[in-house]
Amino acid sequence: MFLVTFYSICILSCYAGILPSGTQNSHKARVLDLPLSQQEHFTDTNHDEKVEHNTAYDHEAFLGVEEAKKFEKLSVEESTKRLGALFDRIDKDHNGTVTKQELKDWIKSVQTRYITDDVERQWKQMNNDSNNAISWDEYDKTTYYALYDNTPEPDQVTEQYLRLQKKDRRRFTKADEDGNGSLNKNEFADFIHPEQSPRMKDLVITETIEDMDANKDGFISLEEFLHDIWDSTENNNTVEPEWVQTERENFLAYRDLDHDKKLNRKEVELWLMPVDYDNIEAETSHLFREADKDQDNQLTKEEILDKHDVFVGSQATDWGAELRVHQDL
Repeated sequence: MFLVTFYSICILSCYAGILPSGTQNSHKARVLDLPLSQQEHFTDTNHDEKVEHNTAYDHEAFLGVEEAKKFEKLSVEESTKRLGALFDRIDKDHNGTVTKQELKDWIKSVQTRYITDDVERQWKQMNNDSNNAISWDEYDKTTYYALYDNTPEPDQVTEQYLRLQKKDRRRFTKADEDGNGSLNKNEFADFIHPEQSPRMKDLVITETIEDMDANKDGFISLEEFLHDIWDSTENNNTVEPEWVQTERENFLAYRDLDHDKKLNRKEVELWLMPVDYDNIEAETSHLFREADKDQDNQLTKEEILDKHDVFVGSQATDWGAELRVHQDL
């Protein structure tokens, strides 16, 4: 399924309420497993190149972004109590254990809710006349109001706005499946979340290549790929970190299938949408490895609560830090 297997997301240029600034970190936008989480799945610790799993990713994948934020503010006791209540919802057959399929179904429902909620929120922002469609004019005037409010902008800013406006117009036209010049809610969902729509796949690939293809030859070279993930000037010309070298090796070994040191459309497609990767399956397997103490491929409530910090956040981290300080004293 395209929604599930869309591993690397490249677009998100300036849809619905996000002003085109040109300062977004496009590398982070490409590599996140959205919408499972807006967090990096693995992080460097203390900038010493040690890579460790990021529990914030698990919290957002399991709860959704907004719920994860709420849990972070709870006490350990309250967080654990609410996790126990969630267990009862995940355990669909109410037999006292959660299977991998039940956990997968839950995470998928969280993922779907993220998209649904985002579409609803942005639909309300854009649908100025409260009818059942959003016209290009409505979207254009709301998103690119700076082009119409007679406020002088630097030439380079105006040029950038016009470029992004043109890009969004093309995406709007592609999303307009019935060709009537407006988007209904389903079409609008494809417009702002093209990563979840199979019919938008070709445009996703095109936008990725255009974003990264500096010399405009229709390919993504190794140099262009590396520049996208690590710009030495933006990073004050610091020493290239080891993970960039790892990405270089991965590009040559796994992404550049014909070994010409550049990615064509098919190679970009396989990079963005690997057919053998299911991020929900991967996250489910990870959570089971963390919590399935007796390795019987089922999770009891006790096992999940015992690993509550893996599934949900709380103030436990801060309290643990305080405890260590007092112990040191």
